[in-house]
Amino acid sequence: MIVLDLSCGQGHRFEAWFASSEAFEEQLASGLVSCPHCGTHQIKRLPSAPYVQTSSHARPAEPDPQAIAAKLIEALRAAARQSEDVGERFVEEARRIHYGNAEERAIRGQAKPSDMIELLEEGIPILPLPPDKDDLH
Repeated sequence: MIVLDLSCGQGHRFEAWFASSEAFEEQLASGLVSCPHCGTHQIKRLPSAPYVQTSSHARPAEPDPQAIAAKLIEALRAAARQSEDVGERFVEEARRIHYGNAEERAIRGQAKPSDMIELLEEGIPILPLPPDKDDLH
């Protein structure tokens, strides 16, 4: 299949698909090619760049799920490092911020799973983060 750039006698430009250049010539001679804008059969082929297969058109490599997960975890840890550590006051401070009783800011701290569920049920957006590499030992 080829895509050809075409133009009609009225100056309308359009593209059309053909099995080959010969198929286009045969259909044009038989009056089967017409302008989709005005319907005229006065059609001419315009110069077009040939399609060349290059490496940029090659199928992209499959993403590595482990590499993606590692980058995501590192991004989350970096965001956590830039937040205020409120420690065991996390649940209380998250509620204060959510309800407008404290300045809005990024915080981190500790919370029990049951407290995290309660915060989520209240509509308070929280995100458990994996510990930083330095916090593991």
